Amino acid sequence: MVTEAVTMTDPAGLKAIGAALAVGLTGLASAYAERDIGAAAIGAMAENEGLFGKGLILTVIPETIVIFGLVVAILML
Repeated sequence: MVTEAVTMTDPAGLKAIGAALAVGLTGLASAYAERDIGAAAIGAMAENEGLFGKGLILTVIPETIVIFGLVVAILML
């Protein structure tokens, strides 16, 4: 019986895992931040409708974290 040693240092596989972690973890962090900001923005807009623009901008800002994670993943691959 011939057995081959399997090494855990395959560069392509480790790059793929790193890219998946970069996108996945930034997505989770963005969702966690956006949940709290969105709830606060809805509460503020319920009291004053003039805060819609500020609430919208503050809700979109955490999504840039995911874009940074995607850029890092693309650079890794």
